[in-house]
Amino acid sequence: MNPLSVESGALAVPAADWNRVRAYKGIPYAAPPLGPLRWRPPQPVAPWSGVRRSDAFGPNSLQGVVFGDIDPTLAGVSEDCLYLNVWTPAAPGSSDRLPVMFWIHGGGFVVGSGSEPRYDGARLASKGIVVVTVNHRLNALGFLAHPELTAESAHHASGNYGMLDLVAALRWVQRNIVAFGGDPNAVTIAGESAGSEAVSALMASPLAKGLFVRAIGESGAMFATPSRAPASLKKAEHDGLAFMRKVGAKTLAELRAAPADAILAAAPGLGYRPIVDGYFLPKTPAEIFAAREQSDVPLMAGWNKDEGFNFTLLQGDRVKRPYPDLVREILGDQAEAALRLYPPGSPKLDAESARALGGDLTIIHPTWSWIEAQKARGTREVFRFRFDRCPLTPKGWFGDSDPREAGAFHAGEIVYVFDNLDAVPWIIEDADRALAKLASGYWVNFVKTGDPNGDGLPPWPSFRSEHAPIMLLDATSAAVPEQNRERHVFLAEATARLRGRAYRSWLGAHAGRCKSDRWRNGEIGCDSRRTRAAPDA
Repeated sequence: MNPLSVESGALAVPAADWNRVRAYKGIPYAAPPLGPLRWRPPQPVAPWSGVRRSDAFGPNSLQGVVFGDIDPTLAGVSEDCLYLNVWTPAAPGSSDRLPVMFWIHGGGFVVGSGSEPRYDGARLASKGIVVVTVNHRLNALGFLAHPELTAESAHHASGNYGMLDLVAALRWVQRNIVAFGGDPNAVTIAGESAGSEAVSALMASPLAKGLFVRAIGESGAMFATPSRAPASLKKAEHDGLAFMRKVGAKTLAELRAAPADAILAAAPGLGYRPIVDGYFLPKTPAEIFAAREQSDVPLMAGWNKDEGFNFTLLQGDRVKRPYPDLVREILGDQAEAALRLYPPGSPKLDAESARALGGDLTIIHPTWSWIEAQKARGTREVFRFRFDRCPLTPKGWFGDSDPREAGAFHAGEIVYVFDNLDAVPWIIEDADRALAKLASGYWVNFVKTGDPNGDGLPPWPSFRSEHAPIMLLDATSAAVPEQNRERHVFLAEATARLRGRAYRSWLGAHAGRCKSDRWRNGEIGCDSRRTRAAPDA
């Protein structure tokens, strides 16, 4: 069979699977960011001669083992990581122009890859779309800011190299996806957790305008909460100076020459994340949405019912501390108002409220704010969901925790969305298979049309329709009125008092008022539970 031609050379055509889907793996979309290209925007791929193999994933971005459900060793790890994968049902040379789903992996911006088994795009592609998964730079290699890096930049910015990788990959898709039977004018960006945060940031970024026409977010957004907000360039540069000292480098040249393992080892805690750098993000996403400067595209977004299992306040060093004391430490003079909405009492009630508040602060409220901002400041359709299915995970999946306590935990929806239930060793029932068919159907429909509805699926009303419904995804899926809005209005107003004018503008226009007083200026966040539950925010 003749090879497939892309802009940099020829690709071998892999064999089709039983659904006539071909998986092209390990395609470079930018030059390896090595040596002098470390901490620089992605550069073009050098053309290759001959026919390049396409049957093996490229290396994952350099990373360690952080979350038990993400195995970075599957494809190996390397700084040379800027590769993507394409699953397509179109035959080589076809004139098909199929909608494209561009998937961004989770992993807290410190781990993960597009080659994870749960992201295998074959089943979604068999339903008539092209699926692209992508690797990008992570942690310090992807998000380090430093005054010298800012000074050498033509845009006077540093720190968002991993996000610039995603823009480069989207531009590659625009130039090359036709060769795979894809339509460059019908690209949907989608992601989960950190990937969902990236989707919200791409919607906000002027650099990504025109590169996609729809967006899907699962459990995450780059919107502030009272305990967490995107860092400024100035703050990130200050952290970068400390990082350089920790590595033992005295100049930027020495830092670029340092061994990759030393760079990884010097990263603090859960590493580095995207920032407001003045270039990729001229302002915070909240400010950009408030000014109606975002990419105004159809949005389908939501979260899982039990995000708080992974992000409860009662974990790590805090597990033995009284729950009310933790709330007062985090929320300061707003604690008493918070405790009315997330009440203490018995040990059981304390645990439930710690889960609810932790999940809201870390995952649910940022996603809620993103959806609300697009509804208030955009014109296109918005569809909102909550994933409610509680998978039957085997004993030991969550360490010592009883699997029944996990509920609809963080990232549990991914294998249903991709219809890849066989990617995890869970106990699979008929209800799981039915939900995987349902969820993947909704997602594929949205990628095709900007509307999840279709034949044989329960109706999913637009969030713009009367009563602003939320679609509960479970064995029996249905749209219901929103629950817990009072909690999110409270968190939105508290964030507005802390974070400034953009949130106040949005809140006054849309979210209403709640009973809260002054907010303490604090930056205390939640730790993520390091279990096999995929805590990859």
